Amino acid sequence: MRAVIQRVSQAKVVVDDNTVGQIGKGFMILLGVHEQDTQTDVDYLVGKISKLRVFEDDQQKMNRSIIDVGGEILSISQFTLFADTKKGNRPSFVQAAKPDVAIPLYEAFNEGLHQAGIPVETGIFGADMKCHLVNDGPVTIIIDSQNK
Repeated sequence: MRAVIQRVSQAKVVVDDNTVGQIGKGFMILLGVHEQDTQTDVDYLVGKISKLRVFEDDQQKMNRSIIDVGGEILSISQFTLFADTKKGNRPSFVQAAKPDVAIPLYEAFNEGLHQAGIPVETGIFGADMKCHLVNDGPVTIIIDSQNK
């Protein structure tokens, strides 16, 4: 499971000209689910992300978590995070989980963050989405559960 975490001052996701998810200060997360991911990968990422200290304290040091600052998460499913570009110029996505595996794990990821006390907004799995965000910093972190 791979997460691209962007610290934002605000973000929203639009589907068919309708805003389906919107947050203020927090993270916009692009989440890719690998074909071999399990609940263990979900638990690892939820634990890491909920405690990730990338918000500034009073001394301007990245020392506070999203929970510490009362932040929110906009979670977007993104199978293209598992693109394989080794051969040719057209990416292959065979390592990305199929929807019957990916959807339950994506939902478990979002529920895990919610259970950790973080408000979570989402896009629509599999939809053509337009993501709007204002990067704060910018701070962008990639966490892959295979690298634990």
